[in-house]
Amino acid sequence: MAKKRKKHRISKSMGIILRTFLILVVLLVAFICFRYYRRQALQSQQIRQEQVQKQQEQAKLLRQRKAFIKKIGPIAKEVDKSYDLLPSITIAQACLESNYGQSDLSQKYNNLFGIKGTNPNTSVVLVTKEYVKGKWVNVKARFQIYDSCEASIRAHARLFQNGTTWNHKQYKHVLAAKNYKQQAKELVTDGYATDPNYAAKLVSLIEQYNLQKYDK
Repeated sequence: MAKKRKKHRISKSMGIILRTFLILVVLLVAFICFRYYRRQALQSQQIRQEQVQKQQEQAKLLRQRKAFIKKIGPIAKEVDKSYDLLPSITIAQACLESNYGQSDLSQKYNNLFGIKGTNPNTSVVLVTKEYVKGKWVNVKARFQIYDSCEASIRAHARLFQNGTTWNHKQYKHVLAAKNYKQQAKELVTDGYATDPNYAAKLVSLIEQYNLQKYDK
């Protein structure tokens, strides 16, 4: 009888140990699952927050860009009607070259097109990027200062009308072009821009923001 009771106690103890072990295993698995799903939930929440923030930033950026276009669009249309320039090209150039009015040159000096200057009293020296021998390089250049965006747009129009000091017909192909795609192409042909993708960038901006409506 003693041996049976001893075996019974051993068997009961083993059962308790086994149940305790199984409970610990279940608790461990539950803890690991909890940590995993909690981490997944936090990561998903973070991704959603980043997506919302990105969408908000993109919406804000789009509003800023549209506000800039709305500001200079009517000015370009009014100025360019006296010249052989298309307002859509002028607006797209201003967007591209001034980063939609956010560049230091445009914000501080109202220079929307990176027009160079020579008079130290009416110009400022800044660092800019130019495409030289197949690559972009930083160079220092003197840029004209304007008292308003309209003054910058008028100077831009006169540049194409009058040409350069060394060639008064520098932009004859630009002025002869009758649509924005051709005019954008001729800007590169006539040496206005050093960027080989300049024309494609202008056309893309014009079509993205429907700038051709200002040509009517």
